[in-house]
Amino acid sequence: MQHPAGDAAWSAHFRRLAMGTIAVCLTTAASFMFAIVVQADGFDWLDVVRIGLMAIAAFWLAWGACIALFGVLFPTDEPVRTVARPKGRTAVLMPIYNEATGPVFARVGAIMKSVDALADADCFDFYVLSDTTKPDVAAKEQRAYEQLLIKQQAGGRLFYRRREKNIGRKAGNIADFLQTSGGAYDYMLVLDADSLMDGGTIIEMVRRMEADPRLGILQSLPQIIRLDTLFGRLLQFATCLYGPFFARGLAAVQGVEGTYWGHNALIRTRAFAAACGMASLKGEPPFGGQILSHDTVEAAMMAREGWKVRLDPDLTGSYEEAPANMVDYAKRDRRWCQGNLQHSRILAAPRFRFWNRISIMQGIFAYLASPIWFLFLLASLAAPLVAPPPVYFDGRSPFPVFPHPETAIALALLFGLVALLILPKLLLVARALLGGDARDFGGPVRLVISFVVEILLTSILAPIHMMFHCRSVMQVLTGADSGWPAAERDDGSLPFGAAMSATWWMALTGIAGVGFSHYYVPELFYWLLPVALPLVFAPLLVWMTASVAIGKATRWLGILAVPSDRRPVEIEAEMRSVLQESEPASGAARAVEGGVAAA
Repeated sequence: MQHPAGDAAWSAHFRRLAMGTIAVCLTTAASFMFAIVVQADGFDWLDVVRIGLMAIAAFWLAWGACIALFGVLFPTDEPVRTVARPKGRTAVLMPIYNEATGPVFARVGAIMKSVDALADADCFDFYVLSDTTKPDVAAKEQRAYEQLLIKQQAGGRLFYRRREKNIGRKAGNIADFLQTSGGAYDYMLVLDADSLMDGGTIIEMVRRMEADPRLGILQSLPQIIRLDTLFGRLLQFATCLYGPFFARGLAAVQGVEGTYWGHNALIRTRAFAAACGMASLKGEPPFGGQILSHDTVEAAMMAREGWKVRLDPDLTGSYEEAPANMVDYAKRDRRWCQGNLQHSRILAAPRFRFWNRISIMQGIFAYLASPIWFLFLLASLAAPLVAPPPVYFDGRSPFPVFPHPETAIALALLFGLVALLILPKLLLVARALLGGDARDFGGPVRLVISFVVEILLTSILAPIHMMFHCRSVMQVLTGADSGWPAAERDDGSLPFGAAMSATWWMALTGIAGVGFSHYYVPELFYWLLPVALPLVFAPLLVWMTASVAIGKATRWLGILAVPSDRRPVEIEAEMRSVLQESEPASGAARAVEGGVAAA
């Protein structure tokens, strides 16, 4: 009789093979159709480049579509559920670095309250691990810690530690905890400074890990909350409606060589300490030095030692915040881009599992895809200029042979590529409509309207995202970083000047593209407009999507609605309550300090 673990492994292998086969077939079909189109006016060396770029980009689109499709078709394996009291102790870790002190400790307080409501609350301790470098922020952290310690009566359960030197960034922060306190705990729940997790989800994760002695990392599915801008609500809607099924698709093919996103995940402490020590890479940054985006590498190192790394998409009592505008989103992407491209140096590390290497390659290609599309556009604009003159008499017939435009095939290819982007989302919307989940998104009519709005906005903003990625990749490859505008606000909105400062070069690129195609390749002018016009108006689009007023208007209209619009997240409401209670105390402390300073 086959062992269940063996069945799961074979199932994952089958799904991987099926996904790879489907993606390759779709890519081959797209490349063949495009080759027919480009041969219509003759064939030259630039056409070979264009076909190659198209094949790479089409494979990436097909791969993403397959992940979503598999999330619909393949339910994740039912996890082992128990109600037993945990045998081990768990440390809940919140690493912080020059964060806004009030919200950070409000999140810690909210999570503590949620855990304290459990019968097994005594199995958990809480650590705020500070890497803060600013003395004034560190002083605020110390006061906030003392206030929370007294309020929660958490002596012996809540700890605050600040490192003198923040060596190794977040990975070094966690390593320091393991060296000083890790031996006291069987598990550690690693959070980010903007993380929130419900106590019921936390205890369920511990029980699942105890039910599987080989489970080394258990990743929950964080949902994005607390965003009020138009861009933020767009993110929330997409991650809430589509995200769980993309995560199910990932889990279906990754199996036990799964995803670790660096936060909102439970880790077996001793296994992690033994498997995940990382030395710096030789050479200087950006490709040398400390390993960035360390979570993907740590997942591979755990799997290399025989530990399971698993994503459970049903663990939904897990939340995080996200950048509320495109500029802050691009800033975060810039850091991730450097880390993911740096992984090219460890792709061939010894004993890594095959699928972990695939995951690392996916992370690298997530940022290379945009430059590939951009190069494809440039090659397409240049192709008519270098195309050979048409040959009307081939020597075999006394009559002229005119080039045959392959318009039908070109349109079929275009619609096929668009379908790879839209069809998975359309299936998920149809599933929500037929399954009765539409009421969570404002009802059937509003859900359909929201879907159309999301598709339109995502399509319009895609060229801007592409250019931000191209810039990030170029900066990493050249070791340069020209910086970002400093203007930002707590609500996520952007002044128009900050939007202009971040995107003026896109506008110039879009204007140049429109002018070039109009004068030199007019046959491509209308084809280029869907890409060029968003770039021309990039400053305006970035500024408008950062608008809180427009975002709140969509909430009032029920557009881009998410379940939390009508059923507030309990742990978030608790966090707001803790923050409001702490603000008067903080104000009193500031008044006392001001009086002392004046004296």
